[in-house]
Amino acid sequence: MSATPAKPRGRIAPPTLVAIREAADLLRAGDLVGMPTETVYGLAADALDPEAVKKIFAAKGRPADHPLIVHLPSAEHLPRWAERIPKDALALARAFWPGPLTLILKRSAEVPDEVTGGQDTVGLRVPAHSIALALLQVFDSGIAAPSANRFGRISPTTAAHVQEELGNKVAMVLDGGPCELGIESTIVDFSRDTPEVLRPGAIGVDDIARVIGRRPRVRGEAAGSGEGEGRAFGGEAANGAAASEAPRVSGALAAHYAPRTPLRMVPAAQLVEEAATLAGEGSRVAVLGRTIADPHDARLIWRTASAEPAGFAHALYATLRELDALGADFIVVEALPAAAEWSAIADRLGRAAVGSGAEQDET
Repeated sequence: MSATPAKPRGRIAPPTLVAIREAADLLRAGDLVGMPTETVYGLAADALDPEAVKKIFAAKGRPADHPLIVHLPSAEHLPRWAERIPKDALALARAFWPGPLTLILKRSAEVPDEVTGGQDTVGLRVPAHSIALALLQVFDSGIAAPSANRFGRISPTTAAHVQEELGNKVAMVLDGGPCELGIESTIVDFSRDTPEVLRPGAIGVDDIARVIGRRPRVRGEAAGSGEGEGRAFGGEAANGAAASEAPRVSGALAAHYAPRTPLRMVPAAQLVEEAATLAGEGSRVAVLGRTIADPHDARLIWRTASAEPAGFAHALYATLRELDALGADFIVVEALPAAAEWSAIADRLGRAAVGSGAEQDET
């Protein structure tokens, strides 16, 4: 009787209960799985297995001192992973979990150093995706899952993106369809005296303030400015002490989320002229407009993004991947409004511009 043939690594699997149970078994065996979430696809491993976690870093080419976010089945699992949880952190968990919110808390003794980058803090969240939650509930423990792409590159928002990026470095990819939100979670640090937003996301500063009754500090925002979120991200904190004390978190490097094609942001009023000038110099130019109509210049590859933040974010990484694959010399993107609702997207594009054009996978 012939043996059952081995299933190919890196395959995309429909999200059936059988496949979800198989994914949980693979995680228990120390392997890696591509996992959909509402933000981006994650590269999942058993967060309590140091050797499995090391495989994440090897697959991504990620420096070992960069901490990972642990995904939990529910908020009831928090005490196993964190200690001295502030009441404001619990209030946010009740308000926004499952959802795109990561809490930075003091880690419990059970959390491996490999997950935290050797820090005394850990990032935790409960994702709002039915397939991710089903996997977490079957697995019944924490899953470390950074974005399932090579370090510093464009985050994946479909199962096909994961397969293209990582191939057989993952055992399988659960196909949960395109990610609903399309950009990573908001990160809020509760490990110090004052809560601080370390990475912007779909849950904004005002959303947080409404729940905890005070405005959190914002990384990159001048102390006491009280200004909105629009220009709060994408650079070093104005308060040097706050920057040095803040724990390291995912997505905080100046260069991240980056295409290999050089990317530049251009104000709307100069968008067509800048693109045409580059094309006139012999460059192949891809353009991502938002409010500016396609000028139908045969020298330009033009894509029009949604004029609304949610639609823009949903398609952002998929569009950047498409433009990056065209072999253009430049990607020119229409600059975004300096408004709170655009801050998370502006953060991602700003870091993408800094990291773009590099030949290597690590940035």
